[in-house]
Amino acid sequence: MANTLKMAEVYAIYALLERGWSRRRIAHALGIDRATVTRYAQLAAAASGGVPPGAPLGCGPPKPATAPPGSGPDGTRVYERADGSNPATEAPPGSAMADHGAAATSQSHCEPFRPIILAKLDQGLSAQRIHQDLVAEHGFSGKYHSVRRFVRRLGQATPLPFRRMECAPGEEAQIDFGRGAPLVAPDGKRRVPHVLRVILSHSRKGYSEAVPRQTTEDFIRALENAFHHFGGVPKTLVPDNLKAAVLKADWFDPELNPKIQAFCQHYGTALLPTRPRMPRHKGKCEAGVKFVQNNGLKGRQFASLADENRHLWHWEATVADTRIHGTTRRQVGKVFTEVERPALLPLPAQRFPFFQEVDRKVHRDGHVEVAKAYYSAPPEYVGQRVWVRWDGHVVRLFNKQLQQIACHAQREPGRFATDDRHIPAEKRGGLERGAAWWLRKARSIGTDTGQWAAAMLEQRGIPGLRVLIGLVSLTHKHTDVALDQACRVAQSHGAYHLRDIRNLLKRQAPPQEQFEFITEHPLIRSLADYGQLVHNAFEEIRT
Repeated sequence: MANTLKMAEVYAIYALLERGWSRRRIAHALGIDRATVTRYAQLAAAASGGVPPGAPLGCGPPKPATAPPGSGPDGTRVYERADGSNPATEAPPGSAMADHGAAATSQSHCEPFRPIILAKLDQGLSAQRIHQDLVAEHGFSGKYHSVRRFVRRLGQATPLPFRRMECAPGEEAQIDFGRGAPLVAPDGKRRVPHVLRVILSHSRKGYSEAVPRQTTEDFIRALENAFHHFGGVPKTLVPDNLKAAVLKADWFDPELNPKIQAFCQHYGTALLPTRPRMPRHKGKCEAGVKFVQNNGLKGRQFASLADENRHLWHWEATVADTRIHGTTRRQVGKVFTEVERPALLPLPAQRFPFFQEVDRKVHRDGHVEVAKAYYSAPPEYVGQRVWVRWDGHVVRLFNKQLQQIACHAQREPGRFATDDRHIPAEKRGGLERGAAWWLRKARSIGTDTGQWAAAMLEQRGIPGLRVLIGLVSLTHKHTDVALDQACRVAQSHGAYHLRDIRNLLKRQAPPQEQFEFITEHPLIRSLADYGQLVHNAFEEIRT
């Protein structure tokens, strides 16, 4: 059975045929079979209402739908005129009415009420409500469908044009990556590098450099080379949200790579990524990348990355800088030399210190491992993660706010670098505190104790440090007054051993308690009893 189309599709075919579209194009645009388009094209070309001989049943002209108010009685569309006289009509395609090419262009009945309709649209009113208000308040005699068609035409407004943004000299540089020319090794192995293009927005002065990958390190080095090529630094840098610079894209608050932040601080510039998926925000560089690809690199290949970069530098100087720019109508190199270069920020005294960085967890011993060596962190960061940066000379530790918390000279693998300030007081041994610390403790006990401790250290040397620690530890069992008195006596006799202090402290102990003897007790016999016993014994001997 032949396909029967809906009325809307049939009228669409007729309208597109009148515009001169091919049957293939109509079939593709409407998503229908080309044979179906051919059948309805033949019907349109046939006599009015006629069916070609041999056409299948049901393939004749479709029955027209009921015309909305404002249409003619035979299905023709009525175009309202301002004066309301002799409305022009347009017959549907394939009908036997007036000529198809005579399209009416009469003004709508709604045109005199345009300001009123626009005002009501701004209030959010519907087409039906606007028609009701026009009839009730302004004596409008047109139909609702006239208002609806007029409102629909007003809604098809022309989009606002893009605003072109021009920058002051030295204000901005736009950055983008593109595909470079292939590198062909002697063995035939082929690889394609990336080309970084930096464009100064005012003069359109450019810098191009081929890099093997789009890593953060390659991006920083190429961008730094661009600054030195320009002889200055622009105030802002506008890249897209490339992974080498932006960890998390966000138009309002992007999360930048910490190394990129340090690079921008070193050169005194700011990185402002574009809105995600909005390449026109850096349109100057988008066009600049195409220019270097189509003009400088297309159809070329190189043996090495260095050869490609030498070609790019020569091309920038001889072609890109000498051209008259299509927008500014001025020579790029001349504008840069005379206007933009003096406006750039000065270069710092040294290049950016290139470093490596990793995210590390502080171990239980208070150290982090970097390149197989170990570096201490403040005790409050044990168990937390910190940023570690090293450049072959210095190792720096940062917290999550990128505030430096420690700095060490880089050590050889297997070595430890421990800052004394990172050792908690509870974990410090007695000998680690040093003789000066223990002397202060001894002097806090008493004057004589401090004098004895100083004299003892002078006489006994290094072994005296342990004696000094033992002296201070006696405060756990004896009072400061007793200990100070014992040190006074020991110093008067030249006794500088800890056992002498201990013996003196023992002698100063309270006297032992005295007990009284009991002369009488039920278990103890009196002396008279013992005297009588002795007397009786001698009497027995005599007898």
